[in-house]
Amino acid sequence: MIWYILSFASHLYRTVSNAFQWRAYDFKETENEDLSEKYSSFYTSKRTSNTSIKFDGSKKMRLGRTMSLSGGVDGTGQCIAVLTSGGDSQGMNAAIRATIRMGIYAGAEMYAVHWGYQGLVDGGDNIKKVCWEDVSGILNKGGTVIGTARCQDFRDRKGRKKAALNLVQRKISNLVVIGGDGSLTGADIFRKEWPSLIQELLAEGLITETDYEMCPYLSIVGMVGSIDNDFCGTDMTIGADTALHRILENVDAISTTAESHQRAFILEVMGRNCGYLALVAGISSGADWIFIPEWPPEDGWESELCENLKKMRSKGRLLTIIIISEGAQDIHGNPITANKVKELLTNSLKLDTRVTILGHVQRGGRPSAFDRILASRLGCEAALSIIEANVASEPMVMCLEGSQIIARPLHQCVEWCNEIKAAYNEKNFKKVVELRGSSFQTSLEMYTILKHASFPTESKQGYTLGVINVGAPAGGMNAAVRSFVRTALYHGHTVLGITNGFDGLLENSVHTMTWSEVDKWTEIGGCMLGVTRTLPSTDLEKIHRRLEEHHIDGLFIVGGFEAFVSLIQLTEARSSYSAFRIPMVLVPATMSNNVPGTWFSLGADTTLNVIVECCDKIRQSAGSTARSVFIVETMGGKCGYLPTMAAIAAGADSAYIFEECLTLEELKRNIDHLKNKFTNSGLRRGLVLRSEHCNSNYTTDFITRLYSEEGKKLFVVRSNVLGHIQQGGSPSTFDRLYGTRYGVKALHFLLQKIEEAKDEFGLVNATSSDSSCVLGHIKNHSQFTPVLDLKDKTDFVNRLPKHYWWKRTRPLLKVLAQYKVMFAREVESHAEENSIKNYIDEVEAEAFVDDMKMP
Repeated sequence: MIWYILSFASHLYRTVSNAFQWRAYDFKETENEDLSEKYSSFYTSKRTSNTSIKFDGSKKMRLGRTMSLSGGVDGTGQCIAVLTSGGDSQGMNAAIRATIRMGIYAGAEMYAVHWGYQGLVDGGDNIKKVCWEDVSGILNKGGTVIGTARCQDFRDRKGRKKAALNLVQRKISNLVVIGGDGSLTGADIFRKEWPSLIQELLAEGLITETDYEMCPYLSIVGMVGSIDNDFCGTDMTIGADTALHRILENVDAISTTAESHQRAFILEVMGRNCGYLALVAGISSGADWIFIPEWPPEDGWESELCENLKKMRSKGRLLTIIIISEGAQDIHGNPITANKVKELLTNSLKLDTRVTILGHVQRGGRPSAFDRILASRLGCEAALSIIEANVASEPMVMCLEGSQIIARPLHQCVEWCNEIKAAYNEKNFKKVVELRGSSFQTSLEMYTILKHASFPTESKQGYTLGVINVGAPAGGMNAAVRSFVRTALYHGHTVLGITNGFDGLLENSVHTMTWSEVDKWTEIGGCMLGVTRTLPSTDLEKIHRRLEEHHIDGLFIVGGFEAFVSLIQLTEARSSYSAFRIPMVLVPATMSNNVPGTWFSLGADTTLNVIVECCDKIRQSAGSTARSVFIVETMGGKCGYLPTMAAIAAGADSAYIFEECLTLEELKRNIDHLKNKFTNSGLRRGLVLRSEHCNSNYTTDFITRLYSEEGKKLFVVRSNVLGHIQQGGSPSTFDRLYGTRYGVKALHFLLQKIEEAKDEFGLVNATSSDSSCVLGHIKNHSQFTPVLDLKDKTDFVNRLPKHYWWKRTRPLLKVLAQYKVMFAREVESHAEENSIKNYIDEVEAEAFVDDMKMP
């Protein structure tokens, strides 16, 4: 009775609250009837024969981002096969899991093809029907659980005919392919040949008329799984981030032994003809030199390299790290190998040089949080996209553009890949870099800046710039400070390091930073300058005097929400204090990821990987104990980013966050879900994440005891509070790269604004709002946003932005945990008019060829 009274009270409270506060989800159903009628001329029924084009509105067509149980897509009666092909990459299992579970969720029958295209050709037990539980417990595994293989048979039409027979016999006419450009190109060839293949099978009596009518055409959707990140059209491929983790782990480990013996180490990394891994690893590790195929060195590079390394050694650097991509070459196309560079350093500089070829270690190991989340998002969209595809739909590839999932035509991406190969043959390296995409170009520009930013050879009368960290330690902070300091010193400016935040400034703990001081900071976690949460409002007058005493012309702030508030306070006080009339810029750095003006803060990715690693170990413990449920508490204040993303990456059942009102009804629903899971599915473990401040009454201890009481006949419950372990560890690749990138961008911003703000006497007098900005990553680009423009977009009481992009991933978490919830698509429908036209052209061309064959 007490339970029902509490439940009713909770429901009443929530109902009243809804009238006054914003809700996390607004599930507004789109009226499909009118849309179906309006666009019926574009729609083709999935079961229409391919010999004639028929359009009807028998299925409701999804337009926009309709929210429904499966994004407005009904997969009932459809059969979908998933295969992995080519080289394996970490994160493929997450893509397999998401595709299969979303397909089942939408009502389709799902099949797994073992051993890639070879399994498709061989058939038999290699093509197995799978259920929800079959893909449980695979998120933390590297490689691909369904296997992959290079298949020579599939290159021949005879082999593709066997593959078509094996699919038709199982009524499969949808194929999701996870692989590289070669695998996806093979799938497209298979799709184009499909009508003629099944006609031959029908003529030979190997399939029935019913089989033929059930599978008149083949739909293809691809996801790119490759550690090389060499596929055009997507910013990141599945596995590339994890491969970078493996590389940096090895670089960090090698650096200690190299420094101990004052050695030079040359690391060769994979990537074939794409230098992405070497480029990003070089920036993220602070390597002395890199060689990549896209940016071949000019004649005389040997002398330039030796001179640069000699200069670094003379300034006290004890080690040398050079990273070479396996496809590196000079401007004439001659290979640059690790052994060749070793001979150069040994003979010219007399350095004790070692070569390490990382090899396939880059393909192995536990997938990073980024790869798991990316693969899960791509997999869900791939399943829904292939279900909604029709006879006119062209093959699509699920891609990442910035932070958004988009679908690109396969032929377009393959054409870009072929253009790169042609540009290589023509030695048009500028075009190669352009075709690699904006992300690659930005990273290369960053490396060239840092490469040329060597020790300053002469003193210049530049500006005096201050660096201060405010808030709490976060991965990537040191990388941002390092790149800012070194680039500023190279251009002749003075950088003053303020230790321990505004407390240090008040105590005049300010020193001139040097080149060697920030050496190796990129790989170090925490905050080398020291950080506190003290705000300028503590003593604005004294802070004003300190800035005047040191003649600071621009201020670089790195930190979290306290840094954001500090920048607002300094900007608003400009009218009263002249020392604050200088350009100022904030790079958000907090594991909470709660700073307005950016989608990602430095440190959040590092912490996310720590949480996911802990959850993997906890799940392993739970799997070893009969029927266990673990409640894990994460940090992050009231921001639900960490528990939400960690729950997707770790395969959790639920994640409780402040942004969604936690009620007894919700808790009871989750408990009932777990009861059903343990009773009917045969699974033996459960995982629930909770944000540390999601609810002051429903604490981790309360939830643990509630779960224990309600589930005591089915499972045991244990809790883990991760605590400050989430702040520690070496920064992730993402945080190192973006920290380095933002440090340079912040410097250029300050220098530009200083020049704009100088008066006729040469004094800096910055009063415009755009001279005090937050540097953040929004959607698919970096941008500077005036901090005062962000005030209205901020919930200062709860220390949160009022709008956050990641809320749309919440339904994904629930769907993959087998809850019936409303799901919003990320990718638009592809059944468009140009697809119909392309299909008609294909049919007409095929009919013309058939006519030519007739006697």
